Amino acid sequence: MIPVIMAGGSGTRLWPLSRTQYPKQFLPLHSDLSMLQETVSRLGSVDQVSLICNEEHRFLAAEQMRVLDQSCSIFLEPVGRNTAPAIALAALKAVSQGQGDECLLVLAADHVIENEVAFRDAIAKAEPLAKEGSLVTFGIVPTQPETGYGYIKADVSNPMSEVRKGEGHITEAYSVAEFVEKPDQATAESYLAEGGYYWNSGMFMFCADRYLEELGKFRPDILAACEKAMQATVADMDFVRVDAAAFEACPDESVDYAVMEKTDRAVVLPLDAGWSDVGSWAALWEIKDKDSHGNVLDGDVIAHNTHDSFVMSSNRLVTTLGVDNLIIVDTPDALLVADKRKIQDVKAIVAEIKNASRNETFQHREVYRPWGKYDSIDLGDRYQVKRITVKPGARLSVQKHHHRAEHWIVVSGTANVTKGNETFLVTENQSTYIPLGEIHCLENPGMVELELIEIQSGSYLGEDDIVRLEDQYGRA
Repeated sequence: MIPVIMAGGSGTRLWPLSRTQYPKQFLPLHSDLSMLQETVSRLGSVDQVSLICNEEHRFLAAEQMRVLDQSCSIFLEPVGRNTAPAIALAALKAVSQGQGDECLLVLAADHVIENEVAFRDAIAKAEPLAKEGSLVTFGIVPTQPETGYGYIKADVSNPMSEVRKGEGHITEAYSVAEFVEKPDQATAESYLAEGGYYWNSGMFMFCADRYLEELGKFRPDILAACEKAMQATVADMDFVRVDAAAFEACPDESVDYAVMEKTDRAVVLPLDAGWSDVGSWAALWEIKDKDSHGNVLDGDVIAHNTHDSFVMSSNRLVTTLGVDNLIIVDTPDALLVADKRKIQDVKAIVAEIKNASRNETFQHREVYRPWGKYDSIDLGDRYQVKRITVKPGARLSVQKHHHRAEHWIVVSGTANVTKGNETFLVTENQSTYIPLGEIHCLENPGMVELELIEIQSGSYLGEDDIVRLEDQYGRA
């Protein structure tokens, strides 16, 4: 079996914590692991994972897999083209390696599953169905009349197999009667009353060659574009780069619309494993442990006479007094206060911030790079102060700036600095000055993290005033 994990998406409904440059799948929302790491970990021991993510998230994804010591192929999408083309890339690679008859287990990187035993049991039951040529989708047993999910209607008159679960219960896999769009409240209630309806989880299992066969039958244009994109792949460290022009020409389509709603071999396997797609702050509040007042308190929080609320603080004390049903999320550069019942409308806030060309939807004040991270701790008209952390053995690009000079002060560790034709060490409490236009480079030669304060001064301080002359991470 080959796990294929979809790690694209921006997760705007969990703003201000989730942002374009650091979306929810890379955040530790449910445990100490990120949601992507949880997704991989719940699979147990697997030899290889195919991970599909956006170009701008490649170093985040690679670092999180490195922490897990998980071998993986990371496909980089030059542009987002939805799930049908993304899965096709992984399937085409499997076929090219003689693994066309292997099952692809397609998972989202940002789901929570509480009962991992039930989840792995469902995977084991789905595999023989996929080996027989079926395209299996995992349907979540609904717990309430939810209007935020699409539904799958099972053909209960056509059971495919019996699957024995814990506590003596028996459920079955069924042929799919139809996929249903997100319903209104009354319709959702009728689905639960009638039975045989499941939430569409977006998780699938099918053999690689069977998926390509069905994709070619119903959307040959998508298959042709993906085949062309895979003809000119380039290996780049942990990454697989496809032909950008060919992939950009591929139609944007979900696997549901492209294949699953059209094939006559779709099978739904009910899954009751404490699943959540964590699609909002209210959904995260639902699955988190709560105090005696129904509150989820994360970080430095004091809540008095507060009930049924979610309060998160990233770096400072947050206090509440006499409030109920609130979502409060405090980050270094943005604060969200919302009625829990209205939290789905956070997308409107995100859209307004984008329309104002503000940066708070794009990245955090603390920004991660392949060599480490930096935190913009102060910003004025002609100056900016950053706290920079460089990982052991890491090296920033050889670069220069047209509009700013930089002053580096080492707080801890040792910096190997290249400035023009000079190369020298700068240790704790020492500093160096990089004049405007000077070619320079910073490296951590030590075994511990290098921390320094960078003071920029000049007429323009944007990140696009970096002319990279040499970069070991392949950045332009």
